[in-house]
Amino acid sequence: MVSQTNEEALESCIESSLLEQGFYKGENKDFNKEYAIDEKRFWDFLETTQADELEKLKRDPQYKLKIIQRLDKMIKKYGILKILKKGFDVDDAHFKFFFIAPLASSGEELQKRFASNQFSVTRQVTFSKTNPLLELDMVLFINGLPIITMELKNHWTGQNARYHGIKQYKEDRDPKEPLLNFARCIVHFAVDTDEAFMTTKLDGDKTFFLPFNKGNNFGAGNEVNPNGHKTSYIWEEIFNKNSLANIIQHFVRLDGETLYFPRYHQLDVVRKLINDVSQNGVGKTYLIQHSAGSGKSNSITWSAYQLIEAYPSFENVQGSKGLDYPLFDSVIIVTDRKLLDKQLRDNVKSFSEQKNIVAPAYSSSELKSNLENGKKIILTTIQKFPFIVDGIADLSEKRFAVIIDEAHSSQSGTAHGKMNEAMGKKEFDEELDAQDLVLEVMKNRKMKGNASYLAFTATPKNTTLEKFGTKQEDGTFKPFHLYSMKQAIEEGFILDVLSNYTTYRSYYEIEKSIEDNPLFDTKKAQKKLRSFVEKNPSTIATKVEIILDHFIEKVVKAKKLKGKAKGMVVTANIETAIVYFQAINKKLEELGKPFKAIIAFSGKKEIGGIEYTEDDMNGFASKNISEKFDSDEYKLLVVANKFLTGFDQPKLCAMYVDKKLQGVLAVQALSRLNRAAPKYAKKTEDLFVLDFFNKTEDIKASFDPFYTSTTLSEATDINVLHELKSTLDDLGVYESSEVDEFFEKYFKGVDASKLSPIIDISAQRFNIELELKDEEKADYKIKAKQFVKIYGQMSSIMPYEIVAWEKLFWFLKFLIPKMIIKDKDQDKLDELLNSVDLSTYGLERVKLGISIPLDENATQLDPQNSNPRGAHTNSEKDELDKIINSFNERWFSGWAETPQESREKILHIIKKVKQHKDFETKYQNNQDSHTRKIALDNIIKEVMNTNRKKELDLYKLYANEDEFKVGISNSIERILSYGISI
Repeated sequence: MVSQTNEEALESCIESSLLEQGFYKGENKDFNKEYAIDEKRFWDFLETTQADELEKLKRDPQYKLKIIQRLDKMIKKYGILKILKKGFDVDDAHFKFFFIAPLASSGEELQKRFASNQFSVTRQVTFSKTNPLLELDMVLFINGLPIITMELKNHWTGQNARYHGIKQYKEDRDPKEPLLNFARCIVHFAVDTDEAFMTTKLDGDKTFFLPFNKGNNFGAGNEVNPNGHKTSYIWEEIFNKNSLANIIQHFVRLDGETLYFPRYHQLDVVRKLINDVSQNGVGKTYLIQHSAGSGKSNSITWSAYQLIEAYPSFENVQGSKGLDYPLFDSVIIVTDRKLLDKQLRDNVKSFSEQKNIVAPAYSSSELKSNLENGKKIILTTIQKFPFIVDGIADLSEKRFAVIIDEAHSSQSGTAHGKMNEAMGKKEFDEELDAQDLVLEVMKNRKMKGNASYLAFTATPKNTTLEKFGTKQEDGTFKPFHLYSMKQAIEEGFILDVLSNYTTYRSYYEIEKSIEDNPLFDTKKAQKKLRSFVEKNPSTIATKVEIILDHFIEKVVKAKKLKGKAKGMVVTANIETAIVYFQAINKKLEELGKPFKAIIAFSGKKEIGGIEYTEDDMNGFASKNISEKFDSDEYKLLVVANKFLTGFDQPKLCAMYVDKKLQGVLAVQALSRLNRAAPKYAKKTEDLFVLDFFNKTEDIKASFDPFYTSTTLSEATDINVLHELKSTLDDLGVYESSEVDEFFEKYFKGVDASKLSPIIDISAQRFNIELELKDEEKADYKIKAKQFVKIYGQMSSIMPYEIVAWEKLFWFLKFLIPKMIIKDKDQDKLDELLNSVDLSTYGLERVKLGISIPLDENATQLDPQNSNPRGAHTNSEKDELDKIINSFNERWFSGWAETPQESREKILHIIKKVKQHKDFETKYQNNQDSHTRKIALDNIIKEVMNTNRKKELDLYKLYANEDEFKVGISNSIERILSYGISI
């Protein structure tokens, strides 16, 4: 006899497993189609558990119908979830329909009650009142009430859940049938032997199914199961009685027209967190690496709600008062987004059956007050985190779970300043993102043992991994839980922003305008030259033409996202953003204002004696930017740093990048595009990135670490601090007594005027008295910065304290800004810009619409650099001619000829343009800039056509590359405007 490999075999497999777990075997004949209940289990449950309440109603011969009709009315009004949690009243009787799962410490009576629940499974349920032939493969019941329906498929019969199972629910399962009414069942599953999908609301073709898979090789699907089907976890882990009870009690939530059921990774992370704290108590750290699109807000809410009810699993767990007491007095949620602050508060409130247990806290006194008033879940922002950490330390008799949503920096651009102000410090040399801010506070306030810290992030840095990650036996650090970017993309929760990536390489020709050849540092000169060219208004004008040409033709007129599509222009800094915004508005004015643009930046910026603000440039208040950009009137958003992280706009599908992006910033910035927008269109096909600045290999290098799994190869070697301190001590810049005096006065809170002399004496030694060479100064300052950085990140992780390191850390923090190092090349570099003219500028499309493949292997980050190093003293000097040639070779690579040959061809074209019959009348003597430009473009087109045989390669570039056409046109226009005689 051969094996059974059809759907019936899968049904039998699931049924057998559930029966072994204590489920009852249901019969289709017991199913009441009109009221969607298993009558046998329903009445048997009430008779065996609540006979006294039933007896109150038996005086009415129609008592059964009365109860069922009352049940039907209540489910239609409130949904099955409320009935399971609260039960309902009929006349003077009260019925419960589910007894909750007991805790480990619960008494025998509670355990007996839970055991009296009747979980059952019924196969081939004929559910339709109008079509008796329609069957559902399987339905799960609790006490006769349906909670889960399933359609089963088997690959071996040529069908699968992803297509056939979902199609069956959409096309052949009418949600008007009582069993399939919204909220009558908790969830509907389409399952085959490899994959599972679920939905909580059947709505015909509009039904939206979510994957419910564990993941495979960091992506979608499920791994091979050596003991059975890949999806066996569904009926073995998820559908067992304790698991279903836990889901009903702590996860499922009905909010208006939305019924929330956890995705697999959400369920998994919360359960693993609760289990770990129950086993190990208070005081551990956890890193949860969940990609964008993971439903992190709900994961945080579910975690918070269950942590306040987490109990130790056995006596003597660290931080436990005993099995009868919760592990935590309060859960604190820290976020950097005010919107999420409100969203989480609303989420938690809607979850909790206890009223008034959620409150915000922005100071240690508010924290204490909230605890005294019985608030169990407290929300705060990253800016107020220092005060909360102080409060945790002060309330040492209390125990806290701190959940940190630190994946994003503030949209406002003022998070860093507020944070440092709150900490009573000046701005630091390097801007800190949200992860760094958290580590900084925890380091300064020395994390206490009365708190557990849970950090949620999609892009963990090496320091975050070392602080919050789980150390492995081989010395590496890994996240406690992972839901990868790869899985989120493959499951369709976020989009692959690298699927249609186009880079441009600027190419220039720089004309030398001086006779002599001074020497310059080559690398610094190259950087300076590029900066000069990139921020030149005429250069930006060229890019704006390309941006608007693409956005209008390929996005707006193409009606991407049903005409709702939006774009973002990412610039290097506020000054450049302002120039871009002005150029875009000028061009839009010429085009008849087809739409409007918005600029976003923080504070005020003065350029050429004019002060600019967001409010003035946009014509409305900054607080309204998100709302305005969401409207149809505005379609482009110009930014520098603001809105690059933490900004969710599903209609954003095009990004134009003119800024260096690398590491976490690259991932976060480009991820502004990854929000799916199913109600508009298949956004995946509409995504587009045009990058003027970065190379695809650099973008790939930024995304690779976070695509699958991120681990840290080893812990930072903190012994290097001994070496650094020894080197710093030996030079004699400071005395140990001065360091001691500063530390004591600083932490006593003395007036800053008493601190300045101590720092100034050491600064005077460094800058003047010790007569150090520039190279020695640079070397010393680099080592001082390394000491501050490494100690600052590692102090809260070290298992011991070295007071001398702590004191020197604070002393150097204030000394470093006063260390003066004169860059002797700086004056020469400034002169460099006066030595060159920008004669041509163009853009070459280097990579058009490619998909950047990411590394599917887990990425291992190295710890922060702990090798003491000094300044580089060797600089390569070149004559100005060589620097210009090198620059041209790098950027003027659109043609096969040399830059000189290419220049001669352009000059020939210009000569022909000036000789054209319409040149004087339609271009040179025309006062209207718009018609002048059109005339010039037409003249150039005719000239190129006339010369196409002679200069075929040039003509092909002109005819086939729109961007090249724009670039050469602008270059010719600028050269003509210079009045150069040709």
